[in-house]
Amino acid sequence: MSNLTQPSNLKIIAGGVIGALLGASALYILQDSPSMSEDSTASGEKKPLYWVAPMDANYRRDKPGKSPMGMDLIPVYEEDAASGDVGPGVVKIAPHVVNNLGVRTAPVELKNMHSAIETVGYVQYDEDQLVHIHPRVDGWIEKLYVKAAGNPVEKGQPLYTLYSPQLVNAQEELLIALKRNNQSLIAAAKDRLSALQLSQAFIEQLIKTGKVQQTITFYSPQSGVVDGLKIREGFYVQPGNTLLSIGKLDQVWVEAEVFERDAALIKKGLPVSMTLDYLPGEEWAGVVDYVYPTLNNKTRTLRVRLKFDNPEHQLKPNMFAQVVIHANKAESVILVPKEAVIRTGKQDRVVLALGEGQFKSIEVNIGRVDQGHIEILDGLSEDDVVVTSAQFLIDSESSKNSDFKRMTHDEEPTAVWMEGKINSVMAGHRMTNITHGPAEAWGWPEMTMDFTVADSVDINALEAGQTLHFEVTKTAEGDYEVTGIHIMSEPEDNAEQVSSATVSGVINAIDSSTRILNISRSPIEKWNRPAATMDFVLAEKIEIADFNVGDPIIFTFEIRDDFIITDISLDTSEANGDESHGDDADHAQHSQSRHHE
Repeated sequence: MSNLTQPSNLKIIAGGVIGALLGASALYILQDSPSMSEDSTASGEKKPLYWVAPMDANYRRDKPGKSPMGMDLIPVYEEDAASGDVGPGVVKIAPHVVNNLGVRTAPVELKNMHSAIETVGYVQYDEDQLVHIHPRVDGWIEKLYVKAAGNPVEKGQPLYTLYSPQLVNAQEELLIALKRNNQSLIAAAKDRLSALQLSQAFIEQLIKTGKVQQTITFYSPQSGVVDGLKIREGFYVQPGNTLLSIGKLDQVWVEAEVFERDAALIKKGLPVSMTLDYLPGEEWAGVVDYVYPTLNNKTRTLRVRLKFDNPEHQLKPNMFAQVVIHANKAESVILVPKEAVIRTGKQDRVVLALGEGQFKSIEVNIGRVDQGHIEILDGLSEDDVVVTSAQFLIDSESSKNSDFKRMTHDEEPTAVWMEGKINSVMAGHRMTNITHGPAEAWGWPEMTMDFTVADSVDINALEAGQTLHFEVTKTAEGDYEVTGIHIMSEPEDNAEQVSSATVSGVINAIDSSTRILNISRSPIEKWNRPAATMDFVLAEKIEIADFNVGDPIIFTFEIRDDFIITDISLDTSEANGDESHGDDADHAQHSQSRHHE
């Protein structure tokens, strides 16, 4: 039994030894492969593409350093470079996911927009060519030649025959004037007959025959169609009655209405196309003839009069028509497909395709809308590309943190106004240190920084502690300088202004216990004050033992509750004897002068 198990044990031991040797050799190979370890480490590290200034993305360097504002440059990596110039909210999608989502894009177009304003209207007579027939005298309709409205008539065709005593009397007046051979009466009688709408041929016939006609026939002044026939044979008529109207159909009007939002696009002379249901396939071309000056206060629509030629008289008054007013503008505008715009009610936006699988939602301002396109007033440029399919899904992700702005360096202003507080002023270097609020136009947060002061700004007007509005302009060298100021408030320490003056004088008396010096001072020209002798209190910082009675001095004092000497020195240019004064006169003048000041 033991002889059988011994070979088996030997095989197990040999296998274990071989496995240990193989494991040790593999470990040795991995440990002795520094290149693999280094490559692995290198692959896990990001190498910056360049370094950029925190406040100015245009300031780039190939190594770490300081920006012109003294701030550390920030490294930009490959991922950052792809989206750093377009702001937050960029969504990156892998190519295969883009295909799976069915994302489609379309370029922004710059072209003329065809604004087709669709509306309806009613055909009417051309009222410029509509004639109304009225009698000029009282009378009765003896015969009516036109029997019904809508009948066509030709120019010169008889319309009706009228009996009127006034017309009979007018004819008799002319015959009487002819018998008397009174030229003035003849001319007056002819004018009266013409005013009563009797033709020149009728008047000449009356003169020739000398016979008065009891009934007179009136004729059509133009060819057309009878409209609104309001008389019959035997009717009594008088001036003011409208007997009938005659309208032409060679040209017709169409009265249409457009919505208030389209009113600004409607102009006289715009081309118009029209179709009618009763003549499918036919289209008439016309123009806008007149735009009415007022809107309908109930329907909020604007009336528009259109004019169409109607040579075959196919267009009939009161027909219902569909019209399209073509309101094209001459200038080119930025257009995107209608489906590309996401309209939320409070904001309109599109998804911008940035390339390399990157997308971002941005806000746009829209203008006119036609059947397939929307005009973009602001937010896009000619070379942009927008998403037209699956944009709602992308927008739902991008809008979480998007600023909805299309960040371009061209839009950044060169100067901004800010509010801040002056910490210090270095007049010799024309620099000032200011703690300012945020500047949204440049993306600056609230911070403290140094600014150079332009030569156009009075640096002497700046003091530490002032709050101000100030304009900062970016120079061509990339520096920032203050080019305009508006002082809002002065420093709190200067809220209580202290008057001071520097004069010469002579010490008359010294009281060490109260630190009061009686001094005869010289005149103060800036205050227009004469010379006087008065008491002054010596500031605590000045050693009173350094001065004696009779010393000529130059001193500066401030007017507070007392006259406080803040600076004093001996005046070696004056002789002591020339500046002595009597005690009695000094004290009398001192009392009077102190009260005066």
